[in-house]
Amino acid sequence: MLQTHAASRVARQAVFALVGTLFSTVAACTTPAARNVVAGTRGSSRTIIALPPTDHVDLMAREPMLAEALDRTLYVSGYGEDFPVLWRSTDGGARWARVNVGTAADGAVGNSDVDLAISADGTLYLIVMTYDRAKDEGRGIAVGSSRDGGASWRWTALSRDRFDDRPWIEVAPDGTAHAIWNDGKGVSHAVSMDRGLTWSERARVTPKGMSSHLAIGPAGAIAVRITPLSASANQFDSGMDSLAISTDGGVSWKLRGLPGTRAWSAYDERSPMLRWVEPIAWDSANALYSLWSEGTSLRLARSSDAGVSWTTVPVARGADTLYFPYLVARGNGELGMTWFSGLRTRVRANVAHLRFDERLADTLGAVPADLYEFASFQRANADSTDRDTMDAARERDTAGEYAAVLFLRDGRLATVTTIQDPVGKRYGFTFRPYRIQ
Repeated sequence: MLQTHAASRVARQAVFALVGTLFSTVAACTTPAARNVVAGTRGSSRTIIALPPTDHVDLMAREPMLAEALDRTLYVSGYGEDFPVLWRSTDGGARWARVNVGTAADGAVGNSDVDLAISADGTLYLIVMTYDRAKDEGRGIAVGSSRDGGASWRWTALSRDRFDDRPWIEVAPDGTAHAIWNDGKGVSHAVSMDRGLTWSERARVTPKGMSSHLAIGPAGAIAVRITPLSASANQFDSGMDSLAISTDGGVSWKLRGLPGTRAWSAYDERSPMLRWVEPIAWDSANALYSLWSEGTSLRLARSSDAGVSWTTVPVARGADTLYFPYLVARGNGELGMTWFSGLRTRVRANVAHLRFDERLADTLGAVPADLYEFASFQRANADSTDRDTMDAARERDTAGEYAAVLFLRDGRLATVTTIQDPVGKRYGFTFRPYRIQ
């Protein structure tokens, strides 16, 4: 039931921890740009030049999300505290200040997965999940909206159901805000047509599966990525690996198949999958893209007919494991992509830029990708004097299921990653911009 006012997930953290136990100890959060060879694709690439990053040290911001308003104000949110957090920058990311999003009495509740969206009229949306750490399960989804850049907020409890999980929010060209989430019984969908003042829940997108990602195209088509493992890994529905498309605002849905091969299984803490968010994105020409990992290969698919048919190309190949990708698109086939690569001593975050053009043959030799380290370590007891515990506190942690990436209105590409350093007592995020050559 929707109620309007004037977490971290243990199973998924186990995935991050498993990866983290294989990470090398690297103290610096910024290193010189490295170059990764990426497989030839249809299209052309441009070199991205790393610009000076900004570390904002404040509160915890795991799995941070990034958004930009029409006036070029930037916003970042993440999770890890017992309440929703949000930061704002009005100088292109050089300096950040915390935004007051309200109190629990106002309905501003949540301690886990977040997403941000900004409409063409400037309405800012922040959606947050509440996670019960004692019971290892989700307990609610709340969404806040602000019409004045974060000065005041309107909060709504979209759900307070057991196993609520992984919310996303996007705004359609007509101004309708769409929110999705899952609870082990399918993907829920709610809309607001009055800039977040009220919300109405519509029929579920699917009766099973996880809300892996959400994207809305320039013509208003809605795409929802459905995957098998939902409810914070408490529910597995074999065969739920598809794309749901709606062309009527979410009133009805059609399931589409996807190219590629993906391994899915029920959650096993001894061998968890490095696969959660399966990103999708529309470009301005109404083409839909999907990015996914096949172990040591990262693949990209493009559809010009809303998922009926696809053109697939490799994006990256190598000896390292590639996982947790993310994707944004703009213009006619211009893409920004991130992913993590490597285990043990080779773990890095990667960012790349590509212009997809089906008219060109596969003649491109390599797509430049910047590899970087970031100061995110496991959350072991940093005050312990036990050597094993101290060492664990310096082991790497991805601190999320993706590295958010965004095309900025000034022409730059930007990513944001977590600062999580218990030993150094530093928490927050790193804003890392790039110039596209």
